[in-house]
Amino acid sequence: MATILMNHHVLAVPDKTITAAFFINILGFKKYFENEGWIFVLRDNCEIMLGECRDAIPPSALGEHSYFSYLLVDNADEYFNEVKQKGGTFTSEISDKPWNMREFGILSPDGFRLMVGQKIK
Repeated sequence: MATILMNHHVLAVPDKTITAAFFINILGFKKYFENEGWIFVLRDNCEIMLGECRDAIPPSALGEHSYFSYLLVDNADEYFNEVKQKGGTFTSEISDKPWNMREFGILSPDGFRLMVGQKIK
């Protein structure tokens, strides 16, 4: 059976430069590709492909409350503090959940929501 090696997220964003700055400056990703319509960012094993769609309705205008990604990390408290120091906007503070995860939620400038969690041993 084939093995999934990595996952990529593809987001339609109104302004790729603004959204890329969020991933780079707040979440610690690095830009590794850019052309006329795209910016790709990467951190560890997570790649986000940002496609500029100036006429796309931003998630913040849709009233959508679900998240597009759940990032599993090895130290949720450390990442939470890193994001907080850089001025991230949170949808939920870090806390232990009954499903054995320590997690928090973060919001992009477009209104995309991400959850970040660590398995509680």
